[in-house]
Amino acid sequence: MYRFLLSRQWVILTLITLLLIPTMIELGFWQLHRHQHRVAQNQQIGDALAAKPLPAERLTSPGKPVPRAEIHRRVFAKGTFDTAHEVVVRRRTNSDSEVGFHVLTPFVLDDGKVLLVNRGWIPANGAQTDFPKIPAPARGEVTVTGRLMADETTAASGIKNIKGLPARQIMLISSGQQARALGEQVLGGFIEQTAPDPKGGTPQLIPAPDHSDIGPHMAYAVQWWLFSAAVPVGWVVLVRRERRDRAEAATAEKTPAGPEPATV
Repeated sequence: MYRFLLSRQWVILTLITLLLIPTMIELGFWQLHRHQHRVAQNQQIGDALAAKPLPAERLTSPGKPVPRAEIHRRVFAKGTFDTAHEVVVRRRTNSDSEVGFHVLTPFVLDDGKVLLVNRGWIPANGAQTDFPKIPAPARGEVTVTGRLMADETTAASGIKNIKGLPARQIMLISSGQQARALGEQVLGGFIEQTAPDPKGGTPQLIPAPDHSDIGPHMAYAVQWWLFSAAVPVGWVVLVRRERRDRAEAATAEKTPAGPEPATV
């Protein structure tokens, strides 16, 4: 009755079915883990943004990476901006997806250490090879507040760290790179400035990261699991259809043909 399942065609189809089921289940769990990671990341960002600001030097130090748990944590520092060693970060977009630069300004603390401050976005107001016109920061000693961020890498950002750029232009923000360029002790990571507000609204401060969107990963996980359940059901339907078709064909062969009509 089911001997056709031993045919080459059905053996191959059955093997493919058996391979698809665990593969789809595993893909579902992969999407579930991505969903859980996204939820945990959003929670970490929300907790960091809601926490009371701390002195920057309490959470970061020269030559040390920013702890993962402290990324996006609000910090503050007192010192002066060093615009003579200011650089711009190329190919950055604002909230309207316009391409321009981020302004990275060394902030010299009272103890001589340097905190890198991303003051925000400015448009590319000339050729990419030209150093753009940058609005000046507050003069004299000020207190700056911002979100603590880890050094940028190609692996994390997808941005290639192109060499041979024009003077005072960089692709990635690296406290180690800036420490070598400045010859000073630079605190690990950098901050995205949130206060004080820039005069005239420029540079445009970088908005806080969205930590409410959990993405489509959970829906994808459910889809993969539904697919894994549908595969064996589909296999059974095909088997039953094949068995029915073969039975009907066999019955038709056994049915004797009626008498031929007489010729006149």
